[in-house]
Amino acid sequence: MMDAATITTWMNEIAGAVRAERDYLIQLDAAIGDGDHGINMTRGFDAVVRALAQEEDGTPGKLLTLAGKTLVSSVGGASGPLWGSALRRGGRALGDAPTFDDGKLVEALQAALAAVVDLGAAVLGDKTMVDAMDPAVATLRREVDAGTVLPVALRRAAEAAEVGMRATIPLQARKGRASYLGERSIGHQDPGATSTALIVRALERTVAGSQ
Repeated sequence: MMDAATITTWMNEIAGAVRAERDYLIQLDAAIGDGDHGINMTRGFDAVVRALAQEEDGTPGKLLTLAGKTLVSSVGGASGPLWGSALRRGGRALGDAPTFDDGKLVEALQAALAAVVDLGAAVLGDKTMVDAMDPAVATLRREVDAGTVLPVALRRAAEAAEVGMRATIPLQARKGRASYLGERSIGHQDPGATSTALIVRALERTVAGSQ
């Protein structure tokens, strides 16, 4: 079973990962976007870590919801609203319970993906974060349904996210700012898919470290 500490550790892991890859995310975004993705993601998750540190008795669902609200209020561009909506929807899926199991984690991540799709109106192949997030969630659900232990299931989900991330390189962007470039967006890895893969890998490390 996972609890509030799982959420806090995950958010800390994300903050560290996006901070470490900040310049790389900036470089990717400079090629097909505004060049601020690394800055925004670092600012946002640093703010999340600070907000959660001040929350003493939150349930997992409340902490995930707080993380989402913090991202919306602290991050510009597309990443704040998209990840903010994702985490808030995931938090609502977890509800008020003090702990959650593998199935509930899948449910929360499925809800988070649905929030991203609802807000961004993107599907697989549009060259967005969905190209990493969708296969990660689908893989996790399949592995958990098959009885795979969670650390292994999450490792495979993270690998699926990274495959999806790399698959954005030959795509032409159909959503977001990159879509304005038309064919010039081809040949560049999507920064949103890249940070999404980092986030899924951070969840894998969180769960593996708690086993």
